[in-house]
Amino acid sequence: MKDKDRYWDCLDQAMEASHGGRTDEALAWLNEALKAQPDGAEAHNGRGEILWDAGHVEEALHEFDLAASADPKFITAHLNRAELLVEEFGEHEQALLRCDALLEGSPDLPQLDRMLEAEVYYLKSKAFFYLDNLPGALFLVRRALRAAGDVGIYRAFEGQILFETSQLEAAKQCLERAIALEPDSGHALYHLGLVLERMNLEQAAEDAFVRADALDPDHYPRPLTLDLPRFREIVSSSLGNLPRSIREFLGEVEVDVQDFPAQELIDREKVSPQLLGIYEGPPPEAEEPRSKPGFLFGRKISRGSGRLTLFKKNLEKVCRNETELAAQIQLTIKHEVGHFLGLDAEDLERLGLV
Repeated sequence: MKDKDRYWDCLDQAMEASHGGRTDEALAWLNEALKAQPDGAEAHNGRGEILWDAGHVEEALHEFDLAASADPKFITAHLNRAELLVEEFGEHEQALLRCDALLEGSPDLPQLDRMLEAEVYYLKSKAFFYLDNLPGALFLVRRALRAAGDVGIYRAFEGQILFETSQLEAAKQCLERAIALEPDSGHALYHLGLVLERMNLEQAAEDAFVRADALDPDHYPRPLTLDLPRFREIVSSSLGNLPRSIREFLGEVEVDVQDFPAQELIDREKVSPQLLGIYEGPPPEAEEPRSKPGFLFGRKISRGSGRLTLFKKNLEKVCRNETELAAQIQLTIKHEVGHFLGLDAEDLERLGLV
């Protein structure tokens, strides 16, 4: 059998194994394909997709690079690479540059039909979303919809963005349309649940969360639900287990629990309706950063005053059990205090507060 024939036969075997959930077998067939054709873009891309699913994102990125280098016109590798940069590496600006290069076109890159153009707009929209440019994200996902027509995943993302901008009725309509197009979309169902919950349609929201959990429990588990007294007990225990410097800072700070951020807070502070907590108060006295007793996050401070608010239902959604909830409450408090004291995103990441 010629090497080229052997290559495509191995790819067919790999696809069959992958669709059957036999990933080790699929990888073995892809390795055989690369023995027959070492610069096979499809095989490198297939390896990248399997490695990505397995959580080996660095290796997956390398495989997508190899695929795009082997065949610069192989669009799937370019799209996979851009999505990986957005979803796993947080390299949103780099992903945008790659998407723009595809849209601008060149003899060395693939020509885009309307469906592929829509996919690039969708990837750009996600990058803008993670960069907190919600108007830009909404504009781009709507360009994707104009290019491709009524596609469920695009319509669901439009609904997600509208929810983040508190346009609840419009978000509800988009997400219901997305579910009509793709009834098994856990993403659309979960976000519809968020919208219905904010509209005080609690039973309908619960039904949506249950369906999302049944479809995709890894990504959209059913929210944890505690009564308020038990939640406050966990908050109190979490506060008591914070480092001494933070406990002292919070000594006279009012700790409040609310279900969700009020719309006035969302509008004033430009925050997400899924905000976990916020610290509000007069700025503490501060000196040059050092590392001695009496300093918090490298800043000499007086005892804090004001109010720390924790948002119960948002916190419950990101935790699967009470142990996770206690840890998340502590992390949220540290993050909000650090943010209040002027730490930037890099400082928060360095201190493990994100």
